[in-house]
Order: sequence, then C-alpha cells, then structure tokens
Amino acid sequence: MLRNYISFRKAVAGYLGWWLFWIFVQTLVLHRLGLSWQIALTDAAISNLLLALVGIATENTYRFYNPGAGNRIQRLLYAITLSFAYIYALQFVLAKVFEQNLNYLQFLDNSLPLRYMIALLMIALMTVTSWLFYFMKEQYENTQRKEEAEKLVREAELSALRLQLQPHFLFNSLNSISALAGSKPEEARKMIQQLSDFLRGTLKKDEQQLVQLSDELAHLQLYLEIEKVRFGHRLSTQINCDEAALTKLLPSLLLQPLVENAIKFGLYDTIENITIGITAKAEGKSLHIQISNPFDASTSRPKTGLGFGLNSVQRRLQLIYSRQDLLQLEQKENTFTATLIIPQLA
Repeated sequence: MLRNYISFRKAVAGYLGWWLFWIFVQTLVLHRLGLSWQIALTDAAISNLLLALVGIATENTYRFYNPGAGNRIQRLLYAITLSFAYIYALQFVLAKVFEQNLNYLQFLDNSLPLRYMIALLMIALMTVTSWLFYFMKEQYENTQRKEEAEKLVREAELSALRLQLQPHFLFNSLNSISALAGSKPEEARKMIQQLSDFLRGTLKKDEQQLVQLSDELAHLQLYLEIEKVRFGHRLSTQINCDEAALTKLLPSLLLQPLVENAIKFGLYDTIENITIGITAKAEGKSLHIQISNPFDASTSRPKTGLGFGLNSVQRRLQLIYSRQDLLQLEQKENTFTATLIIPQLA
C-alpha cells in the first residue's frame, strides 16, 4: 500500500513537472512574439492546462479500452479528432478571457493553425505513449498468467508422478514382506522398519526441491537396505562419487526409480549375483550420474518404451529443466547404463 502511494505521488509530481516546464517554455515563446508577460503566462497556462486534461482523458481511454497493434488508423483518427476538439475549446476559452483585447484576438486567430499542428503532435505522442504503455502492460500480464498456469500444470503433473511412484514401490515392498513373513519373520520385521524410515523420509521431501547429492544418496541407501533384505547376498552396490559431486544439486527422489529399474532388469531374469554401479562426477556446470546393471540378453524379457520408472524420471527432468536430453540410456554388451545430466543452475 505504501509503495503504491509513493509511486502515485512520483507519477503526479512528474506529470505536473512536465506541464510546468511547457508552460514556462510557451510563456517565453509568446513573450518573444510580442505578448506581455501576463498575457503570455495566462495563454500558456490555459493552453497547457487544457492539453493536460486531454492527456488525462487519453490515458484513461487507453486504460479501459486498448485497441490492438493493427488499429493504427483508429489511433490516428482519435488524435486528429481530439486535436480539433482541443483547438475549439482553447479558442473559446481564450476568446472569453481576452474578449476586450482585440490585438490578442487577432493574434489568436492567426496562430490557430500552428497551435493545431503542435496540439496534434502532442496528442499523437500522448496517444502512442498511452497505447504502448497499456499494450506492453497487457502483454506482460498475459505472459505472467501463462507462466503461472504452466507452473501450476507442472506442479500438478509432478505431484501426479509422485502419487504414482510411491504406490508402485510400496506394492513391491509389501509383496516382499508378505513373502518373508512366514519363512523369515525377523527379516520381515526389519524390512517393515526400513520401509517405514524410507517412506517417512519420502513424505518430507518435495518433488521440485533440489537437494545435495550426498543427501540423495543417504536417502537412496534406505531403499537399498530394503532391497537387500529382499534379495540377500544376490544384490550388492558399488558407489563411486567425486568429492566435488557430493555438494552438487539434483531434484529429490530422482535416483530411486533408476536404481529400482536397474535391480528389476538386473536380478529378475537371472539367478546370479549382480552389482549395481552408481558413479557421479562434476563436469563443468553439470552433474553426471551413471547407474549401470548387468543383464543377460538371452533371458531378458523384450521391452518396449522406457518403463514407468524411466518415464517418470525423464518427464520430471523435462518439467523442471525444460530439456529432453538429460536422461541417456545405453545398452552395451551385457551392461545397461542410465546416465543423468543435471544442470547446475547457480
């Protein structure tokens, strides 16, 4: 409220200063043309007062009705018509004020064409300025509304991805707990506790929040502990990260779907032990993370598309960074590698 009041006062002061300046200039010009200081000042004051009122009317007209960029003829006709109205009003007022001064009335009649041209230029300038100001304001407001709408859509889609991802992981974990409950109750209880810790940490995180890689790896470790209870000695992980990479930022909860995908297609189609490799390094203004898993091409089930986990990661990266090349997949010999490229915005 205070800021708006100060801005309004500055605008009023600027407007008054502008017209006082022109009263001063016109007074000097009229005095040089032979009018007395009193008559010159009165003429200048009345002329610029009427022109200021025209400016206020023009500004209010374009505030409530702003024709499109293509309506140049309409703006020109508006300026011409308003200039005629201004000259008629000016002649009427000055003739009334100086009706006893025949010399001045003759001077007024002779100067009307010049006054009209000056008024036309001034009113045209005010018309263009008012139109441009409110046109740019409208464009800015439209852009702001569009960006706000796009932001709300992104937030809604990210929330939807999160709601889909959590049940996806939860169902898998509950199935494993159910399988362990009869044969290995101690491991089932341990897994329930680990699942509780993992979900508690997940609920505290925001899908759009950027976290340090070290924090993301700590949360990922809770997930890996759950999976190691499921698969026992068959699953092992090897994590190698540069010291500089640990402080880099990435969207929270981004690695778990990729690791889950690696476990799914590395373990489900084989009875051998496997190692999931996770490497991270800082390269220039980006954080590069690779998640790799071995697979048996002869037993691996054919896949189409990216799968839910990879799709969710790719979509999140696109929504947050507006890029589609931040998740790269490579299948080489018996190793499948997913590479994340996370821009560092700071």
